Amino acid sequence: MAYIEFSAGIKEIPTNVRILKSKERERSSAIFRFEDPKCDAQNILNMVMVDEEGVISCREVRAKFLNGEFKAIEVIYEMQNTTEWDRFMRFMERFSDDNEMGMD
Repeated sequence: MAYIEFSAGIKEIPTNVRILKSKERERSSAIFRFEDPKCDAQNILNMVMVDEEGVISCREVRAKFLNGEFKAIEVIYEMQNTTEWDRFMRFMERFSDDNEMGMD
């Protein structure tokens, strides 16, 4: 089973995921948006993506506010090479299947 967590034991489902790939496939990124996280949004240090292959960790986590009110958590996962890209895409396939999400 593939899942995402900010806090151990609390599985999260993103509201939206945008995947961006450079033409050369050397640098790519995924931008996750969580509008209704289950965890305490004030104590997030990183996001982990877990599946049968292991753990992918990302520390670029930002809280988004509008007029002082919490709106969402945004996470940017940067991939530096094709190995990281391929591993991420395998995770996303599993995560999408396990959570009945479509990948366009």
